[in-house]
Amino acid sequence: MLPFTARIVEVIRSIPEGRLMTYGSVAAMAGNRRAARQVVRALHSLGESHGLPWHRVMNSERRISLPGDHGELQLGLLAAEGVEPGVGGRFDSALFVEVSEGSIEQPLEQVFPVQEEEQR
Repeated sequence: MLPFTARIVEVIRSIPEGRLMTYGSVAAMAGNRRAARQVVRALHSLGESHGLPWHRVMNSERRISLPGDHGELQLGLLAAEGVEPGVGGRFDSALFVEVSEGSIEQPLEQVFPVQEEEQR
């Protein structure tokens, strides 16, 4: 696995339950703001085999991109985490992990702090 792809996997694994990221923000956190399509390819080829929470990644419009049964599956997985889309199928921006310039260099543990319950 290429280093950038490994970083994509690391970022996606770190998205907490009930939170979301866009393909572009995953790419930025992995080190290349312009590589959203690479995130899509990585999720397509590695999502199930690596046990990634692929359902927590959305398009830049804060909507599910997958059509048909796959989109329904994504909706179901998110609903099981208490995450529901709003009007027009858009998810609330408050659910999305903010990616700022400085957060790209930060360790993922600082961007996605572990909850006290998870530490036990």
